[in-house]
Amino acid sequence: MNQPLHRLLPAALCLLLLAGAATTARARGTTPDEVGIDEHLGGQVALDAVLRDEDGNDVTLRRLVDKPTILTLNYFTCTSICSPLLNGLVDALNRVGIEPGRDFQVITLSFDPKDTPEVAFQKRINYLRQMNRPFPPAAWRFLTGSEQATREVTGSVGFSFRPAGSGFAHPGAVVVLTPRGIVSRYLYGISFVSADLQMAVEEASKGQIRPTIAKVLAFCYSYDPAGRRYVFNMTRVVGALMLALATGFAIYLLATGRSRRGK
Repeated sequence: MNQPLHRLLPAALCLLLLAGAATTARARGTTPDEVGIDEHLGGQVALDAVLRDEDGNDVTLRRLVDKPTILTLNYFTCTSICSPLLNGLVDALNRVGIEPGRDFQVITLSFDPKDTPEVAFQKRINYLRQMNRPFPPAAWRFLTGSEQATREVTGSVGFSFRPAGSGFAHPGAVVVLTPRGIVSRYLYGISFVSADLQMAVEEASKGQIRPTIAKVLAFCYSYDPAGRRYVFNMTRVVGALMLALATGFAIYLLATGRSRRGK
């Protein structure tokens, strides 16, 4: 059945953005960054890496992950994006309409082997105090571990970092896991839309995997809280297309100018 033009246009514009991004990447010959995220959607998190809980006891994700889990990867002496990210997560968790401990849980793992269970214990207290809704302590765990154990976990979800000065350079994102510990979705940045977070948890509860294209679709569409649905953001997409066209035209002028000078 033929679709009306007004329904096909948004998809066509998003596909155009995707094609332009892919062409640009090929032209630049991009390679994976040393610091960043190589998405392992549908992959299994390292369930059997032996970590330490807030009391210093050995624990594995296999024992903890039995419901949709929001996994954050940070280190506790971070002076850059870790605290803003966790604060942004608290803000979103305060507004979601799902119950912590019943519908989902949060696990924060430090990838710095110098972090201790004592520091993790205090961190959990500090962030639970920021919650303005009932949030059982067991619904947000703060874990530490050896370098080998934590790298097993970070590697299993494609999270890459490196030492930088007295700390680490690392990306900002949270990973949403299914109750079986399968990577369901990545949410990027240091602030999160509560509707996006809730949707990610609900999808994970059903074992659904969000494809990488979701990042482009998230750019093309905005959440309408009144209608509780995503609507096409024409202004954002047209602006991006205009910027892409202007950049392409500038490159064309530069290339033709060089060609004329060569002749």
